[in-house]
Amino acid sequence: MRRIPRGRVATYGQVAGLAGFPHAPRLAGYALHALPEGTPLPWHRVVGAGGRLTLARLDPDGALTQRMRLEREGVRFDARGRVDLERCGWRPRRAAAQRAAGALPARRKRARRSGPP
Repeated sequence: MRRIPRGRVATYGQVAGLAGFPHAPRLAGYALHALPEGTPLPWHRVVGAGGRLTLARLDPDGALTQRMRLEREGVRFDARGRVDLERCGWRPRRAAAQRAAGALPARRKRARRSGPP
C-alpha cells in the first residue's frame, strides 16, 4: 500500500493480490479496517472494484474524508462518485508486482568488485 503514489488508487483486489492473496479482496479490507487511527499508511488510496468508495456504507464521514484526501491529490471522480480508474488507477510494474505476489524470487544485490580480479 505504501507504494501507491499520490494521485493514484488501487483496488482492494489489487492490494490483496500483491500481498499474495489474489482472490481475497475482503482480506485487504479487514487489514485496512484494523489499522490504528492516525496511521501514516495511505489507506485512502484503496478503493472498491469499479472505483467505489466502499466506506460510504459503513462510515459516511470516513468516505467524505477519503474523497477529500483523494481530490486533494488530484484524483478525479465521475458523476456517480466513483474514481476514474482509467485515469487514476495505479498499475505497478510487472516484475515488482509478480515479486510481491511471490511469483518471482527476490532481487539479489550485486557484490561490488574492488579492483582487478
